[in-house]
Amino acid sequence: MARTDDACKQEPGVFAPVIDRARCEGKADCVVICPYDVFALGTLPPAERAGLSFLSKVKGTLHGWKQSFAVNADACRACGLCVEACPEKAIKLARR
Repeated sequence: MARTDDACKQEPGVFAPVIDRARCEGKADCVVICPYDVFALGTLPPAERAGLSFLSKVKGTLHGWKQSFAVNADACRACGLCVEACPEKAIKLARR
């Protein structure tokens, strides 16, 4: 069950989600749980794949490079639902 506005810790734009590209497998749990539509699924561009470890590249290839992106990070209110929902523990909230 999603939390309501009174559970959000910050005003929009104070914190933003940071996605660990080596961990994200694009399972979309963050997309589904976020009450502010911060996330969307997409394909990790080749330029962003270059710095990943060999194991991360293998995992990315197996998942079709599908990953989550914080396309609306300015709307994040630091409720933490995405952090809790991510099965790979690939999301952290960082102060902007």
